[in-house]
Amino acid sequence: MNVLDAIGTKRAVRQFTDQPVPDDVIRAILNAGRRAQSSKNDQPWHFIVIRDRNTLKQLAECGKYAGHLAGAVFAVAILSSTDWAFDIGQAAAHMQLAAWELGVSSCIASIWEPERARAVLGVPPDKFFEIAISFGYAAETPASARPSGRRSFEDVVRWERW
Repeated sequence: MNVLDAIGTKRAVRQFTDQPVPDDVIRAILNAGRRAQSSKNDQPWHFIVIRDRNTLKQLAECGKYAGHLAGAVFAVAILSSTDWAFDIGQAAAHMQLAAWELGVSSCIASIWEPERARAVLGVPPDKFFEIAISFGYAAETPASARPSGRRSFEDVVRWERW
């Protein structure tokens, strides 16, 4: 799969099978996040891989739209040494696209109760923690032929000026 195909067909998936994701696939996904670009090459991220079902359930309770973490085969909490959301977003996007290429589905979870989530994972106080990503094999095949709900190109793009 080339990058443009991955971008065009990637869909958020919130329901997963129980099929385990092999360790080498998980490592490839994490490595894609590690290789993401960052401002001034600071690479401020740290990743916590969570496979324990009880921990996933606890994290799922830390955000209004984080429930899908409970059913994930694994999740990745993305921590940062700075509050620079752009860099975290880059790492998240790289991991999700790498996962998609490897046949693994994913979805971002906003952690709305970061202090509660910090306690669950033992995150140090000097780290920012606002997102996690659920991963697993989709319970239903994502229909990439289905309309993606995206605004039209013409509605989004301006050339030279507004």
